[in-house]
Amino acid sequence: MVSGPRSASTASASESKDPVVYVIDDDESIRHVFDGLVRSVGLHVETFESPREFLAFPKYDAPSCLILDVRLRGESGLAFQEEALRSGVRMPILFMTAHGDIEMTVKAMKAGALDFFPKPFRDQDMLDAISDALRRDAERLASEKALSTIRASYETLTPREREVLKFVVAGLLNKQIAFELSLSEITVKIYRGQVMKKMASRSLPDLVRMAEALGIHPNRLAEP
Repeated sequence: MVSGPRSASTASASESKDPVVYVIDDDESIRHVFDGLVRSVGLHVETFESPREFLAFPKYDAPSCLILDVRLRGESGLAFQEEALRSGVRMPILFMTAHGDIEMTVKAMKAGALDFFPKPFRDQDMLDAISDALRRDAERLASEKALSTIRASYETLTPREREVLKFVVAGLLNKQIAFELSLSEITVKIYRGQVMKKMASRSLPDLVRMAEALGIHPNRLAEP
């Protein structure tokens, strides 16, 4: 059973932009503690008894983090960490357990966990970790959004404009590109202007950074 009050309907979950903290723990008292703790600092919280309920819940389109108990009823939090990654869950994970040990901590961290808390934990330590996790996820979301915008712009380029782009980011002059593509220098200048405009690039270094983000390999001068 999913516990904790809902501040938004399931249908409108993806519309929220406020940071949200997800908690998975099969102990109802722990879920209640987290519900009060997280809300005390003005953050949105959703609590779940099992990983299945968490996966089935529509995620908010907002900076998020997951607080996950290592030992769940009939399940392993560490195993679910791997499953969550395969399912596309990219938010930072904070582990907690009353049975933690060094080996478990190392395994969780290697798999990408952000932090590991033994029970009982200090409220402020957990709140600090949540704040850091939400900040990191906000940066990830911003980066992904920027890359998505760059990809959308790149898709508007014609095949010839993409060719010119590769030469431009390699540092070639218009006359050099013209020679490589058997075009006039004026034509290359037009293509170059179109590339800069469609990519919303303010400068050559800006265009180079975009190309790198897209994994585009610059075209060099042909060997003589």
